[in-house]
Amino acid sequence: MLGFLLRLLPFWVREPLLIAVGSVLGVRIMYLAVRDHDRVAAGLGVVFLVFTAIRVYAVIRALRARRNPSPTASADGAAVDAAAQPQAQPQPQAETGPRPGPDTPKKKKEEEHNAWGQAFAAVAVFGALAAALWLAPRFTPSDDNITRPASCSGGTHEELPKAYKDTPRPVTGEELCKALNRPELAKLLGTPEETATTASSSNNTAPLTDGKVAEPEAEVAFDTYTVNVSATYNKLSIDQYVKLMKFGDEKDIKTLTVLGRPAVLASDHTMRLEINLGSGGSGGPVEEGPLARTLSVALDRNDRGGYCEITVWSTSGALPNDSALLDIAEKVLPRIPERPVR
Repeated sequence: MLGFLLRLLPFWVREPLLIAVGSVLGVRIMYLAVRDHDRVAAGLGVVFLVFTAIRVYAVIRALRARRNPSPTASADGAAVDAAAQPQAQPQPQAETGPRPGPDTPKKKKEEEHNAWGQAFAAVAVFGALAAALWLAPRFTPSDDNITRPASCSGGTHEELPKAYKDTPRPVTGEELCKALNRPELAKLLGTPEETATTASSSNNTAPLTDGKVAEPEAEVAFDTYTVNVSATYNKLSIDQYVKLMKFGDEKDIKTLTVLGRPAVLASDHTMRLEINLGSGGSGGPVEEGPLARTLSVALDRNDRGGYCEITVWSTSGALPNDSALLDIAEKVLPRIPERPVR
């Protein structure tokens, strides 16, 4: 298609165009070949330069042909007609061709100037395009320097534990991750300029349940905050959960309703575990980590058991407002099916 379009262009536009493109590409490729010591690139650059040299030679020949035109065939035809006339009847000598008018040299000069104008215009336009392509990488950010938000893995799906098959309509870790890792999550946390650095999910079972309670979870980390979402499909209601919290170390317990479901807010410290990968392979003791804020919401409006937990923490110990947890819950909970009536 490109070759067809080039053939449609006039000679004095097409050839300067090819010369400009070929010279720019040839010089650029040769520069890269010398810098990177690449022989293949050097050969390709030589091909472009030879192609450009051939086009330059063709333009020079065309210019010489325009300046020194060959004798026209009309003069030869007039001489033959004159020899064919009978000698007995001389005729007045007829002019063999049109008398050159005073405007003929002027027209030739105008055509020549027009051709040169087209040539220079083509060279200027494509020279500017080549310069823009050459300098663009210096003024535009490279793809390698662009920080892209982490995405949930959509690879091979592992077989779900038996607890998920025994649970009606359970959500999976991958589904939780997609529900949590939203474009507006950083804005909901109060850090709109940040992007997610990691996003992960798992299809675990709740501890101390002998693998009988499904507990999928997902986690998305930013530079400032880390958000974890889990769904526990046990028989513990939010009302019972609040009573257990009062016997534990949870702080700032606050009951509320989220999307018509019973919920509770509480704070507790995370656990910090250091693992030594040296020769001994021993790990350090479990230490108290930074404070975390958790919102627990029932899986159904009637609070028949099971809950979804949204936890936020940071290494610095700072926490966002509780409104951030509520906003996240309003985005995530609609993606988790309510627990059906048994």
